Amino acid sequence: MAGKKVLIVYAHQEPRSFNGSLKKVAEEELSRQGCSVTVSDLYAMNFEPRATRKDIDGAFSNPEPFNYAVEAYEAYKKKSLARDILDEQKKVQEADLVIFQFPLYWLSVPAILKGWMDRVLCQGFAFDFPGFHDSGFFKGKMALLSLTTGGTAEMFTKDGAIGDFRYFLWPLQHGVLHFCGFKVLAPQINFAPELAAEEDRKGMVASWAQRLKNIWMEEAVDCALS
Repeated sequence: MAGKKVLIVYAHQEPRSFNGSLKKVAEEELSRQGCSVTVSDLYAMNFEPRATRKDIDGAFSNPEPFNYAVEAYEAYKKKSLARDILDEQKKVQEADLVIFQFPLYWLSVPAILKGWMDRVLCQGFAFDFPGFHDSGFFKGKMALLSLTTGGTAEMFTKDGAIGDFRYFLWPLQHGVLHFCGFKVLAPQINFAPELAAEEDRKGMVASWAQRLKNIWMEEAVDCALS
């Protein structure tokens, strides 16, 4: 939809990878719709994944013992977080839709993307107490996980070798995105693209592009496990 803003948080080392193709087609399709698309290419940016004292630009509220969560919260209120964090927070704040594009690492995100979540989605900016889940600060924004796996779809079923994929998505979708108030859309999972034939890989990319044509009409999924 024209005028909408999209942030793609992209975590892959190789631009020519399958993840790179998915990122590229998302940029192209959403731009074609008239959306403003911003990409945070974490590896290309050499994004710092570690949450350290350096993230606080100024005096600590209580330096001994150092408590990162408390200090980041206070620094956010004083606008004294590190510049790279503030830059990413601005992108999130402006976005109507945030897409996370990444390969699955040990049933989770790559370390560089986990570090982005740890540092950027701090208390005060993304949530507070109260102010989480349906009252999270990103209420009204949409988010989705677009990921690739090494294993086949059969491996990620209830009776498969790894188990139901909903369980590894729960910490990310419910524990991070829904906690911050996002309207969480169904994940886009491309199973084992490296094992697929070239035509099947092209079909996966085309399917993603087709879905994005109507992404703004999608409803949230129930990402909590009951």
